[in-house]
Amino acid sequence: MCGIVGYIGTQQAAPLLLEGLTRLEHRGYDSAGVAVVGGSGVRVAKQAGRVRDLSEGLPKRFGGKIGIGHTRWATHGPANDVNAHPHSDEAGRVAVVHNGIIDNASALRAELADAGVTLSSDTDTEVLAHLVARSDADTLEKRVAEALGRIEGTYGVAVVHADFPDRIVVARNGSPLIVGVGAQEMYVASDLAAVIRYTTTVAHLDDGEMATVTAGGFTTYRLGASGLAATDRRAKEVDVDPESYDAGDHESFMHKELMEQPARAEAVLRGRLDERFGTGHLGGLNLDARELRAIRRVKILGCGSAYYVGQMGASLIEELARIPADAEAASEFRYRNPIIEPDTLYVAVSQSGETIDTLLAVQEVHRKGGRVIGLVNVVGSAIAREVDGGIYLHAGPEVAVASTKALTNMYLAFAMLAVQLGRVRDLSIADGKRLIEGLTAIPGQIGEVLATEDALAEIAHELAAAESLFFVGRVRGFPVAREGAQKFKEISYRHAEAYQTSELKHGPLALISTEVPTVAVVPDDELVERNVAALHEIAARGGPLTVVTHASVDLGDLQGAVRRIDVPKSERELDPILLTIPLQVLSYHAALSLGHDIDKPRNLAKSVTVE
Repeated sequence: MCGIVGYIGTQQAAPLLLEGLTRLEHRGYDSAGVAVVGGSGVRVAKQAGRVRDLSEGLPKRFGGKIGIGHTRWATHGPANDVNAHPHSDEAGRVAVVHNGIIDNASALRAELADAGVTLSSDTDTEVLAHLVARSDADTLEKRVAEALGRIEGTYGVAVVHADFPDRIVVARNGSPLIVGVGAQEMYVASDLAAVIRYTTTVAHLDDGEMATVTAGGFTTYRLGASGLAATDRRAKEVDVDPESYDAGDHESFMHKELMEQPARAEAVLRGRLDERFGTGHLGGLNLDARELRAIRRVKILGCGSAYYVGQMGASLIEELARIPADAEAASEFRYRNPIIEPDTLYVAVSQSGETIDTLLAVQEVHRKGGRVIGLVNVVGSAIAREVDGGIYLHAGPEVAVASTKALTNMYLAFAMLAVQLGRVRDLSIADGKRLIEGLTAIPGQIGEVLATEDALAEIAHELAAAESLFFVGRVRGFPVAREGAQKFKEISYRHAEAYQTSELKHGPLALISTEVPTVAVVPDDELVERNVAALHEIAARGGPLTVVTHASVDLGDLQGAVRRIDVPKSERELDPILLTIPLQVLSYHAALSLGHDIDKPRNLAKSVTVE
């Protein structure tokens, strides 16, 4: 959940490092720092706060054409100047930046202290700098490998050393790292965003792999007990538009990404809808019709919003394919010693493709012989390379921490998967065609919801005044409510809790008052009468209501404060995604009215690469 950037070449490193860190702040923004290698050795500048604070405080003479930088999301020790990366040894000859967690850091710190080393920070990372510095191996690669051999845990690491001023050594185990290729200059980063302005030719390191990066190129090795073995890692061109990493005329990346949803929804559907046979055409699954028909259960694994959209997807699959499906938090999955069944299809969902909990869940399934497909948004990411097949989301780069367009495309991918699974079973061609027509209309309908932004902003301003809110929904609407509460709490910092509407009378109704608004998801479906009855129970107790529904729904004579948000009607199975869009907009404008940093909410980061 931190950002790494490195540069080696003919230009001054510091300005390039600072620009790269600015583009990586969505991955961590507690503190930032850079280290450069120059004629006087390794110089480090770091401090708590944002990259702009580091830039303003950087010494005027901070020269060097080799450097590494880091923007931190704190795990060990508070966000302060001392705990910021890079970390150095006592002599200041080595500088290290690190993403991940060193599980045996306490034991290593004690060992170093017993050896007379003075540790200056609270971090786990500092031990790496001292271990590298204390090695007497004849190459930097061997020194880093020796240090990493002592480490238990996860890492993406970059190291520079005054005694080896022509190289950066990087290594990966569970935390993403790429090497970018330029003309007599090279880049290192934990995310393509950091280097997209300068190169789109990159090599993704695998877990257990190390690279030596010089101005003229890079060499990769496999880390092992017997030493370093050369690997044949090649750089590849990545098809991405650098402008997609700019907010443009929008006030934030989240607003830009909200408004991109119609176009990105079209992108994920394009070429994947078979109107003739009323089915999905998902060749990336690497499963033929016979293999699809042999699936007896679907288990979806994700974290946060990916988990909630997984619940929506499970509901779709059960309804359309008539096979058991459920979603589970990937962060808990492998710790309960799960039973992996050979006829179960496991689906890993992750925007970044680097979510460590989800990646470890994938590896657990594979260890036990299961088949996993991925729904990911980043080509070349760890999960994309680990799974047996999948659906690329085509959402384009998503920079804001709160997911919007990627979540929408996840849902659409699940809808296509559910239709394809259903059509090899008992879903009729008529229903298949009905759903394909519904999917085709979704991008335009999303645009209709977004066109009501001004009206939604007014409602959001009222909701933002509350200290606590309920989000409620039932069956298809409950995961929508859970995602709505997640989005609201993560960027507005208001307490928001989701409940099944049917469960209100079993406890939560005690909290309903004039001070606690309820946002209710009420689709026009077979449960509409029961949902409306629950709204009357809330109104009778003075609870303010915001109802996300369809124009065809009659709410009756609701008393008290009621705000209604109508969304376009789709096929009943596809309604959840259109009901989700206004909740995204409400959350955005609530946070905006409260003056929060919407793209970088406190305590959170975009890519969760630590457990």
